[in-house]
Amino acid sequence: MFNGNDPVIIDVSVHWIAVIVYVLATISNVWGVVFTKKKAVQWSYFLAYLGLAIHGLVLLYRWVITGHGPYMARYEILSSNAWVLLVLFLVFGKVYPKIKPASIVRFPGNISSHCPGLFFNPEMTRMPPSMRSIWLVLHVLFYKISVATILVALAFSLVLILKTRTSYTWLERLPSIEVVDVYAYRFAGFSFVFWAIAMLAGSIWAYQLWGRFWGWDPWILVLITWGAFGMYLHLRRFFGWKGERAAYFYLLCTFVSIVALYFTPLLETSIHSEYFR
Repeated sequence: MFNGNDPVIIDVSVHWIAVIVYVLATISNVWGVVFTKKKAVQWSYFLAYLGLAIHGLVLLYRWVITGHGPYMARYEILSSNAWVLLVLFLVFGKVYPKIKPASIVRFPGNISSHCPGLFFNPEMTRMPPSMRSIWLVLHVLFYKISVATILVALAFSLVLILKTRTSYTWLERLPSIEVVDVYAYRFAGFSFVFWAIAMLAGSIWAYQLWGRFWGWDPWILVLITWGAFGMYLHLRRFFGWKGERAAYFYLLCTFVSIVALYFTPLLETSIHSEYFR
């Protein structure tokens, strides 16, 4: 029997309302950027902020009920990732106005990172007391910030490839290839640093919990991912890689990071597969 007061039903329903608002924001943004409709772009940002407000409130609602942040179940992890990604993109857009045109990639990306999580089990569970630690919070927070900067750099890399390979007129209104390339490089650097901080915080948390800083776990690939982004930065800094070649290599690094974050927990039983399923 339907129960409108069921927290899970409320949570899922409001999440879908946020998704609908994000879809409207994306349609308005793409329309505005492609056809030079300034009003449509303005509306897209208004809708994005509205979607963030709705999305943020439902995440807070879930936090209050469960007693922990949205980082235990895959449903809430993917949802909170999408929220953080869009928040940071909008903040970066205020600080670096030239990145705003990347919204034509970032807004659809927000939907694609949010929606898959809504098809996982939305059950609300409490965190075991033994796992509560400020280091866990920092571990999760910096990974989310790192993923956000990874995807901003990815958006610029995709724009660079499009500008190099195609001749769509709307691409001419985006920043030049040189500017896009520089911003992809800078945000990749941010992600590398944040990823390192997240690994360090996670290691300290693991030591508090089990008495060891690291264990053989499918998430060892997280270290490999960090190394891949380090190689990207090394090739750019010391071997002069730039432009399309660097952009394609960055796409490969991003693919590795996605596999590490979302698929390796399914390989075998571990802390990540048990608590983050």
